[in-house]
Amino acid sequence: MSDKTPQHFASDNYSGICPEALEAIIKASAAGSAPAYGDDPWTRLAEDAIRTLFGTDAAVFFVFNGTASNALALATLCPPYCSIIATDIAHAETSERGAPEFFTGGSKLMTPPCPDGKLTPAAIKLCCRKAQSPQASAPAVVTITQPTENGLLYTPDDVRALAGTCREYGLSLHMDGARLANAVAALGCTPAAITWEAGVDALSFGGTKNGLAVGDAVVFFNRPLARGFAERAKQGGQIASKMRFITAPWLSMIKSGAWLENARHGNACAQLFASELEGTPGLQLAWPVQSNGVFLLLPEQTMNSLRVKGWRFYTMFGGVARFLFGWDARTDAIKALAADIRACMQL
Repeated sequence: MSDKTPQHFASDNYSGICPEALEAIIKASAAGSAPAYGDDPWTRLAEDAIRTLFGTDAAVFFVFNGTASNALALATLCPPYCSIIATDIAHAETSERGAPEFFTGGSKLMTPPCPDGKLTPAAIKLCCRKAQSPQASAPAVVTITQPTENGLLYTPDDVRALAGTCREYGLSLHMDGARLANAVAALGCTPAAITWEAGVDALSFGGTKNGLAVGDAVVFFNRPLARGFAERAKQGGQIASKMRFITAPWLSMIKSGAWLENARHGNACAQLFASELEGTPGLQLAWPVQSNGVFLLLPEQTMNSLRVKGWRFYTMFGGVARFLFGWDARTDAIKALAADIRACMQL
């Protein structure tokens, strides 16, 4: 990797602030003083913009990050004596340091094995059957990640099937949409079609991975279920005093369409990267490329050689190399990485 290609693809969190988001922060600051803790026009307009985007009168809140959006939403949906159903690779299970259990005050995670990373109605039913004892922590909510942690997509039909099972067992359905924009771009559907129209009750809507500096949204499509969320968010230190610097970028991203264009670019870059590697002897994709992530089965020697060359990436799921592409992914850096992978595979 040369000095001219310092960009890395270990995570789309590596990306900078996109121009639309940065300009919105500057303009909000230039406007001078404004009421604190969300009692400002930018926050109200951003809430309305999200309601318009989804085409429904949802309750909308803003927090600092994805872990908080997931944990606080799940805590609002799940009593401490109940449980949360997720896949065994869910972000809530593997990457949040027990935050859902902490904020619920005692709820446990039930994580049935899901070989391709997608939860199924059968897996939900299995968890419900396992918890039939009066002494067990009965499930109260199901959480799914869209796209999944390994880059796969739930179609609207997939979500409807899960929602149907949730209704059958009296469960709420939460969606971890840290990269929801990438799913919308890849599926070519409306945001509503894969959320509330398909039966999702609450959504963690990610903005940080799509070009914002900070701040994710929590959207309760089922408004009555939002009761207590604002109080939990305050207790958890997630209410920004200068909320306008979180919400003004959200407003700009939605109004300009950058939220979707950024996601389309990330998805296209993942496809480019996969195409650059196509036909490389001994190289395998762990899963199909469906969003902005590419997961490779690389020999240990190849991964070590790439690290020696200076490339950063994560190894997950027992040794799969993950590469994620954000709004600012550059073609030259993608091609340089692919060229180094091809060369290292020949060592």
